[in-house]
Amino acid sequence: MSMQHASTQAPADVAARTAMVVDEHGALEGPLLPILHGIQEEFGYVPVEALPVIADKLNLSRAEVHGVATFYHDYRKHPAGRHVLKLCQAEACQSMGSDQVAAMVKSALGVGFHETAADGSVTLEPVYCLGLCACAPAAMLDGAVIGRIDADVVDEIVAGVRS
Repeated sequence: MSMQHASTQAPADVAARTAMVVDEHGALEGPLLPILHGIQEEFGYVPVEALPVIADKLNLSRAEVHGVATFYHDYRKHPAGRHVLKLCQAEACQSMGSDQVAAMVKSALGVGFHETAADGSVTLEPVYCLGLCACAPAAMLDGAVIGRIDADVVDEIVAGVRS
């Protein structure tokens, strides 16, 4: 997969790449979610230009496709930064101080949830359970889980994404 952002691509290229992803997953039962995952893997997010192509190929309305793409928080509307940091905000992590961790991370990076740093280094996202409740508060950086986050770990994470 190429991971070139749709905003730098011609609309015809976005349509062609979207059609390719739909063709890969279209034979699956309930193919819309796998297709949206494939689109996000292809572009780094789900470009709005891809939605009518998906709707046409699956014989769905654009509203149905838009509704699914916007319902799930994992589908990004904009390109992510070079790193993606997800902070768990589920009950177990909240009881162990995830709100304080989130405040430290937001302050250190200068971004809020669903935002990307101005230098493009990192996108911060909330997540609602990483399955690390015994190691709360937890996070995921570029797919790698991190448990028992405290101020020292926040400093390491911030230094790592800024380097």
